[in-house]
Formats: sequence, structure tokens, C-alpha cells
Amino acid sequence: MFLIQHPCEFSSLAYLFGCTGKGRAMAVDVHLDDVDRFVEMAEEKGVDITFVVDTHVHADHKTGGPELAKRTGAEYVLHESAPVKHPFRGVAHGERLELGNVRAQVLHTPGHTDDSICLLVTDHSRTDEPWFLITGHTLFPGGVGRPDLHGREREMAEKLYDSLYGPILSLPDHIEILAGAQAGSVCGGGISGKPMSTLGFEKRHNNGLIRERGNFVETIASIELPPVEEIKAFYTFNTGN
Repeated sequence: MFLIQHPCEFSSLAYLFGCTGKGRAMAVDVHLDDVDRFVEMAEEKGVDITFVVDTHVHADHKTGGPELAKRTGAEYVLHESAPVKHPFRGVAHGERLELGNVRAQVLHTPGHTDDSICLLVTDHSRTDEPWFLITGHTLFPGGVGRPDLHGREREMAEKLYDSLYGPILSLPDHIEILAGAQAGSVCGGGISGKPMSTLGFEKRHNNGLIRERGNFVETIASIELPPVEEIKAFYTFNTGN
């Protein structure tokens, strides 16, 4: 297995990973300006990009998902609820995307947005236990995703709590966390400059993981974060509307 974490504009993080033995790879949360680089990285690794995934409809940058899928012949993948007009494969909670010896299982984790997903990745050439979780903008080292991008802060904070304390934090502590952004991003509060962590460490030290539900909702829904510049333009571009 190989894994590349690619820093992007606006303190975002994108990923390319897959199975070199079978020559299959997945690209996640690619920016439009980085499409050429992802094509180059796949060529350097000798793999075909077979899935291009956005963990949600982004509001902080222009997605390169549809363009990269077009360039590579890959499937463009989003959660089935994504309000997108581009052609895409809609996936549901529990669905598995196979990359030779590597498997990515979809977890539907609404809260930052309704269509947010995480990807639980296993390298079967080493073990049948999952190894890492690509968390998009749901969980960060040091923080959690903001619930206020489209209003409905309290409702979305409730959903975020259920996603965190349901499918995510029930996973083993050794699971590595690979988020969709690092310090400097406006998509969450308290985000660490460290671009990866483990679930066990975050359970102990992430100030956003407030165990009592009411306190979590009140706190997270009330956090004041900088507005996302050009949110309307980015969202319109990314949905194809």
C-alpha cells in the first residue's frame, strides 16, 4: 500500500492512496488547481486512479473531483445525499470501495454538512484490521467540524455529536486520523498544526470532544469562526448549479 498526504491551498489536505500491486488508487478531496499534480503522482506510482472521492460538498475551495475523474476515467464518488448535478456515484453508509489489497469503507457522518462521509481504510496485505480513517471536515486533530456553514447550527451540531460518538469514536484507539484540513483552515475550531493523530489521542486531548450531549451542542453551535470567503461561489461551482 502507498499513502500520500498532499497539502493544498486554504490549509486543506488531500490524499492519494491505494494498492501498487494491483495498480489501483483513490484520490480524496482534490482541489481543482491540483488535478495535474494528482495525475502526475498516479503516474509516478504506476497506478490508475479508479475512485475520486469528495468527503462532502466543499464550501472553502473549488473541487477538482469531476475534472480528475474525467481525466482519469475514474468514478466520482460522493454520499448519495449530496446535492450535486455533476454525474457521480452515490454511496451509502457501510459501502466498500475496493482497491486490490486496500479497502475503503464509507461511514456517513453528517454534522459539518448533511452529506459528510469518512473513509475507514484497511490494508489487507498487512492485516484485516482497519488502519486509518480519512475524516474530511468531521474530526480534526484538536477540533471538530463547524456546523454553521449553511445555518441550522444546533441541528447540525446534534448530527455531528451522533456521528462522532457513534461510528467514529466507537472505533479502536489505534486508528490513525487523517483529516481534510490542518491549522489555518476556517472549517473547524482548535485545529492542530499536526496533520495526523490517532483516535486514542484525540479522545484524551481534543477539546471539541465534549462527552455530555447538551454541552457539546451548546458549545459547538456557539463557536464563532471566521466566515468562509467566497462560500457561495465555491458551493455553486462544486454542486454544478
